[in-house]
Amino acid sequence: MEFDWIIVGAGSAGSVLANRLTADGRTTVAVIEAGKPDNSVLIKMPMGLMWLMGGKRWNYGFRSSPQEHLDKREVPVPRGKALGGSSSINGMIYIRGHRTDFDAWATMGCPGWSYDDVLPYFRKSEVNGRLGGDGYHGDDGELHVSDNRDPHRLNERFFGAGDMLQIPRNPDFNGAHQEGLGMYQTTTHEGKRWSTADAFLRPAMNRPNLTVLTGRQVRRVIVEDKRAKGVETDQGKLTARAGVILAAGAIASPQLLQLSGIGDPARLSQLGIDLVYGNPAVGDNLHDHPNVMLMRKIKSSESYGLSLVGIPRAALAAFNYFYRNRGMFASNVVEAGGFARTIPGIPAPDVQFHFVPFHRSTVPGRIYAWGHGYALHVCVLRPTSRGRVDAVSRDPAVAPRIDPNMMATEYDRETLLRGTRLARRIMESPTFAEVNGEELLPGEQAQSDEDLMAFIRERCGTVYHPVGTCRMGSDAEAVVEPHRLTVNGLNGLHVVDASVMPQIVSGNTNAATIMIAEKVAEAIMAEARMSRAA
Repeated sequence: MEFDWIIVGAGSAGSVLANRLTADGRTTVAVIEAGKPDNSVLIKMPMGLMWLMGGKRWNYGFRSSPQEHLDKREVPVPRGKALGGSSSINGMIYIRGHRTDFDAWATMGCPGWSYDDVLPYFRKSEVNGRLGGDGYHGDDGELHVSDNRDPHRLNERFFGAGDMLQIPRNPDFNGAHQEGLGMYQTTTHEGKRWSTADAFLRPAMNRPNLTVLTGRQVRRVIVEDKRAKGVETDQGKLTARAGVILAAGAIASPQLLQLSGIGDPARLSQLGIDLVYGNPAVGDNLHDHPNVMLMRKIKSSESYGLSLVGIPRAALAAFNYFYRNRGMFASNVVEAGGFARTIPGIPAPDVQFHFVPFHRSTVPGRIYAWGHGYALHVCVLRPTSRGRVDAVSRDPAVAPRIDPNMMATEYDRETLLRGTRLARRIMESPTFAEVNGEELLPGEQAQSDEDLMAFIRERCGTVYHPVGTCRMGSDAEAVVEPHRLTVNGLNGLHVVDASVMPQIVSGNTNAATIMIAEKVAEAIMAEARMSRAA
């Protein structure tokens, strides 16, 4: 089986690449996905994400190594295992990041990645139901970005609390300004999840020059004479004439490089892997948004929840969803949120909120609890702690060691502490006073900085945004160069996914990953056209 390009991973980046590289009708592409087709009702139904995050059918369900600064706890690291990848199990929130994020990339040795450089690629993908056609948003792309059809009324209490704390309302977090509170737009269409498989991969699957292979595990990239020649899978080998693109994400892409002999020579030697190209930075620079969740009960049945009122209400909502694609089950649950500064005068917001009008269990890993309430997540937008991903076996099916080294720096700890106090002030605002019941997390007893830091160590996790493990840059230690994201020291091997981000974006990472794939696909096809012309 021979193709021009082999793409490993049919997720957020891989689906975009497959669509763009086959659009000319001449370039043959194989996409290899270890997971299954995305044909579950839980994937299509936005509220299904609550079950997808904890399950194993559509989710690798990785866990980190014990975290030194989080009471030696392991934290969940969910990653999508289906067509669409993590875009098939994520919270669907469409956030690009702050302008300064991309300008910082450009100053970190990544020319061509400033905000002005990348904005056209964000717009290219997007078809925005409310904002499309302005200077920031597209109206003729493939990726549907939509407003919530039936927002919960508790969101208005959240916005009112922001008003009282001088946090402005913001109708567009991806426009001129990021700061403020508002409704999140989501990658949904007519009440259903709109993953990258829906937007990019499925429309291209009728092209004769695209082959999509599911249920295949890539074991390694075949490299000969410093050039990628194909891949070895658990069902045989595939050959690539032009090259191989790893789009397997910030956990699997560095693992596959290491299994292919590309990485830290000492670590590879311990696994008995022959060295192809030595670069200790492969797997390094892992980071994510550290996050804690505050929770309160409410005295009414106003929120989503399980109760004598809530159960029949949910039954009616199910009928409403399956017949009209509206109501509670069309909600991504994390309907509203925003961005704020915990220190006045800093250049950009340093924390993000996710507001959840749903009563969850306080027991980690459990979804439901009896009653009604709401939660407010707060995360650090630009963490400074860094960790690693390392293969621990020559078998790619064995999960790698994932050590984000969370909350290792004073900056991360202090920022999350300030964010927790600000979140608590929002939840104690007079706009919530008439409905507020008991504070479940962190609990009324936690008042001092020491108490709140103990709560953070006990409860801190991530927002499931791992990045950085195949960092792009112009320096010798970068894993990929910044133009076409070619692996340094090799030819015909690229990494195109969230792992190339030198620094995490200020917000949910899915939109930026799609943008990265758009930009690199254009560069690859431009080079191919020049080659043919020559």
